[in-house]
Amino acid sequence: MHYLQFILSSPQSFGRLVQSRFRAHLHDCDLLILNNSQRQFASGDIPTVRFALLAPFFGLLGFMLILSSCVGNTPVTSAPDAEASKAIFALNERLGRGVNLGNALEAPNEGEWGMTLEADFFRLIAEAGFSTVRVPIRWSAHASETEPYTIDETFFERIDWVIEQAKANNLNAIINMHHYGEIMSEPNAHSERFLALWSQIANRYQNEPPTLLFELLNEPHNALSSSRWNELLAAGIAQVRQTNPTRAIIVGPVQWNSISELPWLELPNDPNLIVTFHYYAPFEFTHQGAEWVDGANAWLGTDWSGADAEKEEIQSEMDDAIEWATKHNRPLFLGEFGAYSKADQASRDRWTSFVAQAAQERGISFTYWEFGAGFGVYDRTTASWNEGLRRALLGE
Repeated sequence: MHYLQFILSSPQSFGRLVQSRFRAHLHDCDLLILNNSQRQFASGDIPTVRFALLAPFFGLLGFMLILSSCVGNTPVTSAPDAEASKAIFALNERLGRGVNLGNALEAPNEGEWGMTLEADFFRLIAEAGFSTVRVPIRWSAHASETEPYTIDETFFERIDWVIEQAKANNLNAIINMHHYGEIMSEPNAHSERFLALWSQIANRYQNEPPTLLFELLNEPHNALSSSRWNELLAAGIAQVRQTNPTRAIIVGPVQWNSISELPWLELPNDPNLIVTFHYYAPFEFTHQGAEWVDGANAWLGTDWSGADAEKEEIQSEMDDAIEWATKHNRPLFLGEFGAYSKADQASRDRWTSFVAQAAQERGISFTYWEFGAGFGVYDRTTASWNEGLRRALLGE
């Protein structure tokens, strides 16, 4: 996309985009300072260090503005016409409110993260009033590393079972490719394997009903830049289309499916695509105490009160997503959002309710992260719903 065209056509969105990237960079700088302050920096030097670390951001901003005046247009996302896209918007509406079955099949092996899927989970989800399950799957851990990259038949049969459970309970099912870490760091070395995996998945499930959706890749990031990901997702869509000409395919932008990266997402003129994004802001609230995040214990005690400024931040970012989607005539799906259990329950309920409501008001379907683990809406130890979260998600 031509940067100047983007700035002039939507100055408010550009301002929010710069603000968002600034906040992300500032957050990274603060983490670096936090992690190193005891070893390298005297406390009195932290403001100076913070400014020095932010200098590249201001340099990048200046470069973007200069670049806008001297580079030509690059390909932009093709928008399908309104008539052709009616079916995909209707399907996205049917996705409605859903739940991720996380920490199970995206573990290196199911059960290693304390979660093994059970038939009863699907029944519980459907009876509670949810419409969709998103099933994160680590296909890369169950396929050969050399050509033809064959997926293990036993693992395939486990996914068959998942799809059958969803159908038996009248649930839409989204199967994705999750935690393929190697392709994030070495996309060129793994692109052929990525396409071969999708060829097998698409071929096996080509006769399933439209209630089964494919999501190409969870949270592309690291070496999967926008330009590289745009190339790979186009190839992935083309691969699936060989056997599934009208199957709904879900794709999202880079940087962990960030809203701020939507302007750089390029899609083919395919009317059966749904665009996804993930939402975990403010990160210090949603991930406080998370064992896998360095420095997260320093955020313990962070609440979300639902103050006007807090709500406006969420609404502003959702509006950015809708502005992009409307321009490109694409339905939106909020594939992940949630607050970790180390946050206080009242804040979790308030934040979850507001994000879910903001999505629904804008016609955005969603699946909450997740069913029965650290973010869980269901407590497997007591075999009962976390009622505050359940009501928040279902708008009760």
